[in-house]
Amino acid sequence: MRKAVLAIMSCMLYGNTIAQEVIPLYPDGTPGLKAAGVTEQAPKTDGITRISGVTRPTITIYRPGKKTTDAAVVICPGGGYSILAYDHEGTELAEWFNARGMTAVVLKYRLPERENFDNVSIRPLQDAQAAIRYVRKHAGQYGLAGDKIGIMGFSAGGHLAATASTLFDTQVGEITDPTVSVRPDFSLLIYPVISFDAAITHAGSKDNLIGKNPSKEDEIRFSPEKQVKADTPPAFLVSTADDWVSPENSIAYFLACRKNKVPVEMHIYEKGGHGYALKDHNLGPVQSWPERMEDWLKSRGILKP
Repeated sequence: MRKAVLAIMSCMLYGNTIAQEVIPLYPDGTPGLKAAGVTEQAPKTDGITRISGVTRPTITIYRPGKKTTDAAVVICPGGGYSILAYDHEGTELAEWFNARGMTAVVLKYRLPERENFDNVSIRPLQDAQAAIRYVRKHAGQYGLAGDKIGIMGFSAGGHLAATASTLFDTQVGEITDPTVSVRPDFSLLIYPVISFDAAITHAGSKDNLIGKNPSKEDEIRFSPEKQVKADTPPAFLVSTADDWVSPENSIAYFLACRKNKVPVEMHIYEKGGHGYALKDHNLGPVQSWPERMEDWLKSRGILKP
């Protein structure tokens, strides 16, 4: 059995999910770890599993029973960089993609827990880059195309996905591989935190990632709308006007993409608040956002028409 594999649950048919494979990102030890014996927490309340204390980040690969596309997406659950809403904004989306014949990869990334890691601001990005690198490096093994590896994120996970979509020129941290690109091929940003500009940012996410008194350099570096360039991947964004993560975050990224001639589509609904994901909360038109995303993915040749 491959050393990298923690667990393989194969020949299991769950809906259109035929197998799940859990892979540690750092089988030889987690970089930057300074605390021993940390216990991962995963309480479930209100139907949502909220994970914290991640010291062994993993990816879980969800493979569809009937694969109809050679694309894959790495999914980053949100949670303000304080927890991961792991099933609500992770595994449930993987099953959604599997039902449409697409491979999905759920990332359990490290949170910027200063008691557990050094250089905490880079650790989520390091994990996102490692996930993309792994999937692209092993694309042939999973029947995937190396140029159809995207990233998706919700809320603070959207910030992580947008950061990975703009800061891919430099592989961060101790483990790098210049032979494998960590640039996502497309981005799906759902009610994302984007900017660390004080006027529109989500303060909790910003404070958790770069601290309450960050340098101006870090504020700019971790504001993806200020890092968009011509080779930033195409993006799909969703937000609502009544979201407490200001929709100006999505708008800022949309405008930056437009300025740099990056293909981008944005949907801003009047109502819906925050954190709806795939749940049916009788919220009205915002609940059609997955259909709009599916249309966009089909138009780009990522999903089968």
